[in-house]
Amino acid sequence: MTKHFNLADLFELVSDTTPQREAVVCGENRVTYAQLESRANQLANYFVSQGVKKGQHVGLYLYNCNEYIEAMLACFKIRAVPINVNYRYVDSELAYIFDNADLVACVAHREFLPHIKAIHSDFPGLKALIHVDDESLTDVTDIDSISYVDALRECSDIRSFPERADDDLFILYTGGTTGMPKGVMWPQKALFYAAMGGGGWFHPDGPIELPTEISRRVTETSIVGMALAPLMHGACWWYACIQLLAGNTLILNPSHSLVGEEVWSIVEKEKVNALTIVGDAMASPLLEALTSNPKRWDLSSIFSIGSGGAVFSESKQEKFREYFPNVFITNSFGSSESGNMGFDGGGRKGIGLGNVAQSEFMSVINYDESGVAQHVNPGEEGIFSRSGYIPIGYYNDIEKTAKTILDIEGKSWLLLGDEARLEDDGTITVFGRGSNCINSGGEKVFPEEVEQALKTNPHIYDCLVVGIPDDRYGNLVAAVVAPKEGSSLDLNSVQVQVREHVAGYKVPRQLHLVEDVPRTPSGKPDYPKALQLALSNEFIIS
Repeated sequence: MTKHFNLADLFELVSDTTPQREAVVCGENRVTYAQLESRANQLANYFVSQGVKKGQHVGLYLYNCNEYIEAMLACFKIRAVPINVNYRYVDSELAYIFDNADLVACVAHREFLPHIKAIHSDFPGLKALIHVDDESLTDVTDIDSISYVDALRECSDIRSFPERADDDLFILYTGGTTGMPKGVMWPQKALFYAAMGGGGWFHPDGPIELPTEISRRVTETSIVGMALAPLMHGACWWYACIQLLAGNTLILNPSHSLVGEEVWSIVEKEKVNALTIVGDAMASPLLEALTSNPKRWDLSSIFSIGSGGAVFSESKQEKFREYFPNVFITNSFGSSESGNMGFDGGGRKGIGLGNVAQSEFMSVINYDESGVAQHVNPGEEGIFSRSGYIPIGYYNDIEKTAKTILDIEGKSWLLLGDEARLEDDGTITVFGRGSNCINSGGEKVFPEEVEQALKTNPHIYDCLVVGIPDDRYGNLVAAVVAPKEGSSLDLNSVQVQVREHVAGYKVPRQLHLVEDVPRTPSGKPDYPKALQLALSNEFIIS
């Protein structure tokens, strides 16, 4: 049977190469590649027995756990599509995702069954509901659900599935910062190259050219990598695939929150080599734990700390370098729609969030006076864009797809939402999400840039920047800040600090001190909630 650039095909090639190597560790639960392959086959065969077919969607409503990885692989094996479900959804949001994603089955932690029960009658097409036991002791007698253990027990672990294809879908639901979640539809080959390095992440020869080459990329010694985000977030989900398709060992955070001391204890115990975070929201508690517990852990196994999916400020990167002077620290650009767009080249004299190289697959696009999309000239600004390996659109959203994927001179380009400028030297300076841009007196202010400046203040733990309506300027820049414990802040001192890093019109005119800055479970900013806090004036400081 022909092998394709399909995640199930690629995983099977790797698992056959290194069956006894440890594949996934989450707390006390550990599985080898052979065990992971066997359990995924059992679940895949169970899905088939329940009538789940090619192209149909299966919800993964789970905390981090080995079963998440097994269910993902099981879906790929039968050409079904796993759908990430945010475990913090209230019932109305859960109903939205079940409906919008057209779920026919769901694997959920037992704790979440009451939420599914509340909406279950609205989805008579749900063919299978499987629950993973947890410590909740939730009653399961009044909903038609089978335990994960029983589902596997009923089925064979024999690998006997039809031939797959490069364009079998991987759909990632992304909440973004506004609106309801959207399902980004990735052909698996495109995702493999755009977000997972094409099998070349750990190899000097770069991406593979044939699917069967993947097994030859498995190294003699496993690289132990830990992703700190929840698996329901693309940054962790994709990193998990990168590790598994390289034959490495994936360590998951078993906790439902990020506690710095717990993470470093796991790093020490499992001898983690590579640590992947999502921006400053994860960097801050990790650094705070190191500061509060000097020399508590042996962290000599680490050789890489990387971030993606949110702003990783220079101040936090420098702090990590103090603790890990010989460790490779990276800050990658990317999103659910783009995959990995490259690594921050360090910015241009503090302007913007960073700087990446222009290529035939990366550009800046804007509209001319007649509304025709075109590539900008050096010195001009527009929208950061990608071509080549890109998604085919948004599930059940033709209108958004048409606005996001454009044909320019016979080539498809994906508009990523980040405003950017093409520099004279051929590089691209990225500023931030245009949807969050603040217009103050006719000047553009990108929140992420001001947030980086704020985080140079040693008394600030976390922050978000929003625009407050103003009669004169249209909007005023406001900072919603969580100070470090025991610190005191006032507006003037914050303004003086920020003015050293950004132009005067970008300096916050309001300061709102809060206990916790609103963020999603993955660490991404929740700007609508931050704006609500600022508009309430309940936390304003003069």
